[in-house]
Amino acid sequence: MKNFPNVTVVDHPFVIDSLAHLRDEKTDIRRFRYHSDQICHFLFAQAIEGLTFKTVEIQTPIMQTQVQKLADDVIILPILRAGLAMLFGAIHLLPKSKVGFAGIKRNEDTALPMEYYWNMPEFKENSVLIVTDPMLATGGTIKHIIDKIDKSKCKEVRVVSVVSAPEGIKTIRDAYPDIKIFTAAIDEKLNSKAYIQPGLGDYGDRYFGT
Repeated sequence: MKNFPNVTVVDHPFVIDSLAHLRDEKTDIRRFRYHSDQICHFLFAQAIEGLTFKTVEIQTPIMQTQVQKLADDVIILPILRAGLAMLFGAIHLLPKSKVGFAGIKRNEDTALPMEYYWNMPEFKENSVLIVTDPMLATGGTIKHIIDKIDKSKCKEVRVVSVVSAPEGIKTIRDAYPDIKIFTAAIDEKLNSKAYIQPGLGDYGDRYFGT
């Protein structure tokens, strides 16, 4: 396993098992969705580690007491289309989170990102933006998004992916060394067509059945 600062590989047994199913080309759409949602639950649980909490007073059935509630304003940003596959798990875990959308597709000739849609909620001083893309390949798409966002308007940007290539991690770290990346696996490399290998194929196609 390669070591990258600020990169967390979530190696929970459920994640390891589900990733094996996602990689298998024989996994049908129903089981692919199930194991994708399973992995995303654990990835997002890890990705919100270290966020700020506030103390509030509540009434239990027995007495008043103080509890800790999340204080940060979490914004989930799925990269269309494949990032939508991770949105459902994120909203289930963080039902109060806001959602932004970035439509980015890869030019198959140049492998460079092309933006076709952009819609963001308002950022606050306590906003933590979590960018989701199941396949962190070249890193160009995520870098494009972070470049466009005024980081001074939000508290922090984090990245969550299912499978990451070393090249993509390096792209993000070279530009933004402070950004934390959470992933289920760091694969070997990109092939000549800039696809992750061994990878698991086209995540969006396999999740949505297209």
